[in-house]
Amino acid sequence: MSPTQPESELISLQRANEELLALNQSLRSAQDQLLQSERLAAIGQLAAGVAHEINNPIGYVFSNFGTLEAYLERLFEMLEAYEQAEPALADNAIADRLAALRERVELDYLKQDIPMLMGESKEGLSRVRKIVQDLKDFSRVDTHQEWVWASLHQGIDSTLNIVANEIKYRADVKREYGDLPDIECLPSELNQVFLNLLVNAAHAIGPQRGLIVVRSGYGGNSGDKVWVEVEDNGSGIAPEHLARIFDPFFTTKPVGRGTGLGLSLAYGIVQKHHGRIDVRSEPGRGSCFRVTLPVRRPGAEGAAS
Repeated sequence: MSPTQPESELISLQRANEELLALNQSLRSAQDQLLQSERLAAIGQLAAGVAHEINNPIGYVFSNFGTLEAYLERLFEMLEAYEQAEPALADNAIADRLAALRERVELDYLKQDIPMLMGESKEGLSRVRKIVQDLKDFSRVDTHQEWVWASLHQGIDSTLNIVANEIKYRADVKREYGDLPDIECLPSELNQVFLNLLVNAAHAIGPQRGLIVVRSGYGGNSGDKVWVEVEDNGSGIAPEHLARIFDPFFTTKPVGRGTGLGLSLAYGIVQKHHGRIDVRSEPGRGSCFRVTLPVRRPGAEGAAS
C-alpha cells in the first residue's frame, strides 16, 4: 500500500532534515579544519618571528666566541713563552713564587680543560643556530604560501629537528633517502604533513624503545613522482579503524592526547598537491604511511603561460 500524501510529505521532510544535518556537520568539520589551519599558520608565523629574534643575538655571540678563541690562543702562546723563560730566572724567590702560583691555579689542567670547554660551548652554539635555522625552514612564512621548488629531504630534516624532543625518548630514527629532485610545492604545508606523520609514529611506539624509518624514492612505477614513507614498529592500527583514520575528529588516542585533525589536515594538504597518501598497518607490528607527490604541480605550465 502506497503512503498517503501527508505520510509522503513527512518522509520528504525527514530526508531533507537528515540532509541538512549531514550538511551542517560537514560545514562544522570544514570550519574546524579552517580554524586549525589558521592556528597552525599563526604558530608558524610566531615560530619564524622567534627564530629571527634569536638568530640575531646568536649571530654576534658566535662571532664573539670565534674572537675569544683567537685571543686565548695568543694568551696560551704567551704563557708557553713565560714557562720556557722560567729556568733562566736568576732570582730563586721569584722562580719559587711562580712555581707555587702555577700549582695553585692548576695551570697545566687549565691549558687542557679550557680548549675542551670552548669546543663544547661552540658545538652547543652551533646546535642552537641549527635549531633556529630549522625552525625558520619549517615555518617558511616568508614564502607567502607561494608554490616554489623545494627539497623534501631538507623539509624532513628540519621537521625531525623540530620534533626531536617528541621522538628521542621513544624511538630511534633511521633515514633511508633516495635520490630525489626538488619538487614544486608549498614547503611549509608539506612540513606540517611530515610533522603529523612523525609525531603519530612516535605516539604509536609502546613502552619499549622503537624504530621510525623515513624512506624516500623517485620514479619507478610512480612515473614522474616522488614518495616519502614514515614507518614505525609501534602498536599498529586495527583493521576496522583503517577506513576512518583520515576522517576529521577521528582518533584512537586517549582523551586529551589528540584532536583527530592531524591526519585529516595532512590528507587535505596532500590532496591540494595533487598527491595521495596511503597506509598499511598490522596491529602489534606497526604502520607505514606513504605520501606520493608529483614533481611538477599539474596545470602550472598553463597557468604560467
